[in-house]
Amino acid sequence: MYTGIIGPGDGASEAECATAYEVGRLLAQAGAVVVTGGLDGVMAAASRGAFEHGGVTVGLLPGSVREAANPYLTVSIPTGLGELRNGLLVRSCDGLIAVGGSWGTASEIALACRTGVPVFSIGGWRFPQDGPVHVDSAEEAVRRLLALKPRRRG
Repeated sequence: MYTGIIGPGDGASEAECATAYEVGRLLAQAGAVVVTGGLDGVMAAASRGAFEHGGVTVGLLPGSVREAANPYLTVSIPTGLGELRNGLLVRSCDGLIAVGGSWGTASEIALACRTGVPVFSIGGWRFPQDGPVHVDSAEEAVRRLLALKPRRRG
């Protein structure tokens, strides 16, 4: 299963980063591929959690410079698309786990909800009833996401 971990970059809190690390760790231990935006904050923390526990991590970078990636990526892909890379992240994943909230996170959640990609949210912003499923912990988010069948592509 390919799982996107989304959340604030530079503005992420220590608590959000700790939660993202735990999400990454749990996903790696379950054999899931962790996909992020490849930068700092929640993205780096989730990547680090997965990377340090033997998981595969993919970063879809907004810029054209691979060196901008956080050091916990197995694969870094510079897209040169800026925020438009959020669409690539959403469409390449079977589901998303949002940790915290920011405008970029909100755009990813909106696109996921619009296209039928499941989203589980830990903390962060509140959305209408047809938005993400709010959960209380990394464990609950990972358990519920992994219970879903991976989306068929084709």
